[in-house]
Amino acid sequence: MKYFLFIFLAFVSVGLSQELNCQITVNMDKLQTSSRDPLMGFQKVVEDYLNKTKFTPEKWEGGRIECSMNILLQTADQPNYTAQVVVTSQRPLYHSSQNSLMLNINDGTWRFSYQKDQPLNSNQSVYDPITSFLDYYVNVIIGLDADSFDKLSGTRYFSKALDLVNLGATSAYSDGWQNSSASFSRRGLVEDLMSEKYRPFREAFYEYHYNGLDVFDWNQNIAIKNMAKLVNAIDNIRAKNDINTVLMKVFFDSKSGEMAERFKVYPNRDIYQTLKKIDPAHAKKYDDAFFGG
Repeated sequence: MKYFLFIFLAFVSVGLSQELNCQITVNMDKLQTSSRDPLMGFQKVVEDYLNKTKFTPEKWEGGRIECSMNILLQTADQPNYTAQVVVTSQRPLYHSSQNSLMLNINDGTWRFSYQKDQPLNSNQSVYDPITSFLDYYVNVIIGLDADSFDKLSGTRYFSKALDLVNLGATSAYSDGWQNSSASFSRRGLVEDLMSEKYRPFREAFYEYHYNGLDVFDWNQNIAIKNMAKLVNAIDNIRAKNDINTVLMKVFFDSKSGEMAERFKVYPNRDIYQTLKKIDPAHAKKYDDAFFGG
């Protein structure tokens, strides 16, 4: 499992019951002053929910996952609100002071109702416009983290996230939960993660982190070869399927900068051409890394 590697690190606090250390910011600049008062305590309510709730059934071994949610309120018709939310998470690298960005999502469709000082209670089997949204991202964050430490071990969390999608899609707050042609879709992300098509990606995702980034500082040659397995896995998937999908967009939005920088030491510089082929949206990053040396 994930976490045996990190028990040797000074910054790990073994036995913490909670999984996340999530920083919340709430921006109400777009709302009229009269609409802001009910939300004055919203930041702390959300932060307490995410950082004090136990989301996994087993004892959590390892440090809390560092993550953040930047909530930008868009409209208010009390007690109903809409918001855009930027969600990020990071993973520490073994024997290093560095972190790896795991998730960087801009979710533009969160619709919910909230009364001042309303408590949040965890129940993932019943839809709630606030906690189901938060729980969805908790499961995605934990699932990706788990996948990076133990091959395919994030599946149960992605499955929980998909259950929440299905609850949301049939609720009165279905915006953002149904199938969508937008560049980001909550359903699309977890359906991709659960798809057999992307199993090779997830297996190589583990190699990229656990046998790549985690050993990079003391065995660079082996590390970069294991990291290249992920590029090759995506290229092989691309040869058989359309990879213009939510998962690939989310992955490259999070990892393109890291990959552009790390592969500077890869002996075959053609890997940058492969990266441009599988991730044309970030071609400039790869060109800058290639030509900049």
